Amino acid sequence: MARQGQDVRAIALEIVAREGGYVNDPDDPGGATKHGVTIHTMRRLGLDLTGDGQVTTADVRQLTEAQAVEIFIDHYFTRPRIADLPEALQPTVFDMYVNAGGNAVKILQRLLGKMGFDVAVDGVVGPRTIAATARASGVAPDHIVDAYGIERRNYYFALADRRPASRKYARSRKGGKGGWISRAETFIAARYHLSAEAFQQRVAAWD
Repeated sequence: MARQGQDVRAIALEIVAREGGYVNDPDDPGGATKHGVTIHTMRRLGLDLTGDGQVTTADVRQLTEAQAVEIFIDHYFTRPRIADLPEALQPTVFDMYVNAGGNAVKILQRLLGKMGFDVAVDGVVGPRTIAATARASGVAPDHIVDAYGIERRNYYFALADRRPASRKYARSRKGGKGGWISRAETFIAARYHLSAEAFQQRVAAWD
């Protein structure tokens, strides 16, 4: 059963809290962002908050938390059909969809493929993905949540492996877990969190 009403809104509010305020990091392909909503998303939605006929960083700065929550619920939960996934999976897939768009669904689809389900890796939550996910989670829903979170963590590591400029999101300035890894592990049982030693071993090649 899909989450509804306040449950979804609570998840969206948690995402906004994790995302933080306005940033415009030149190393972030998303560009200017506030509360997790990028300037590209605002342009796609035509959110000209200043009324000057164009969507610029000034519009991003004006975005409110309430507006971000509504964008997330409509465009990152309802429209992509995250609500049709098993309830236990919805928070982590929703959070990842805000962070990485259709890649959130591709991670799930690749996981389902590893589990023996025949689903296309197209980033779309369709009937086959819905049915396969329901079957995979039917016996042990917590297991698939942990498995998805681990795959999500691996996705971040692989992205940082390929793109050195993104490593600062996976590893903090002090050398510990960065925001990406901590965010993924928020949705993973503590026993599957990487130890400090294991994390250092994983990122050693970045030095």
